[in-house]
Amino acid sequence: MGKNAEQIEQLIPGTVLNNQQLCEIFKCSPQGGMRKSNTTKTLVLITNHIESVYSDVWDNDILHYTGMGQKGDQSLDFIQNKTLNEIESNGISVHYFEVFKDKEYTYSGHLVRAGDPYQTSQSDVLSSPKNRQMSPL
Repeated sequence: MGKNAEQIEQLIPGTVLNNQQLCEIFKCSPQGGMRKSNTTKTLVLITNHIESVYSDVWDNDILHYTGMGQKGDQSLDFIQNKTLNEIESNGISVHYFEVFKDKEYTYSGHLVRAGDPYQTSQSDVLSSPKNRQMSPL
């Protein structure tokens, strides 16, 4: 097991990382709410509770995560939406962080699919109602 895999495996819910630490551990981009790493075979999902155009919501123990794409309708075939939609067969593990305080990423844990993706209407970055892909995890 490589260093990064060990670091990922040792993360426990409640661990707080800064963006640099998150990127170093997961070998992912420093930007965005869906950050895929081919190196670590992970998809990091982030909900920013401070500032976001997305409406991710917990319903009991199930996270309904909004897909990628700030303008217009979202598609299950669009970049990381496709990655997330195919997690049961693509070998990618999903890890979830929440931002409650600026520049602090709180680890919530490893997520798996809890249901089929569905569409809902939410405003996009231009405040226009658009179809959003939601993934229950």
